[in-house]
Amino acid sequence: MQFETFQKSLAGAAPPAGLSLAAQALWWEAKGDWHLAHKCAQQQADAEGAWVHAYLHRVEGDLSNAGGWYGRAGRPVSSAPLQEEWETIARALIG
Repeated sequence: MQFETFQKSLAGAAPPAGLSLAAQALWWEAKGDWHLAHKCAQQQADAEGAWVHAYLHRVEGDLSNAGGWYGRAGRPVSSAPLQEEWETIARALIG
């Protein structure tokens, strides 16, 4: 899937089929459902899930918790604007 297609899918009611749970988490967060996004991220127990999980805690303002998840993801703690980080992660996950 192209990133632009992923972005356009945000006009729909549900994420496109075939997305990883981490990508679904980003989709739900962009739609304003942080709790469903967090649930999706928690269910993907790998570095990609941890990266999205870190981002979500950063969105929430829980920087201490976010820092732990960045560590689990093997990523540095981000200081980028949230929208920029969302796009960076989405592009990495979508391919």
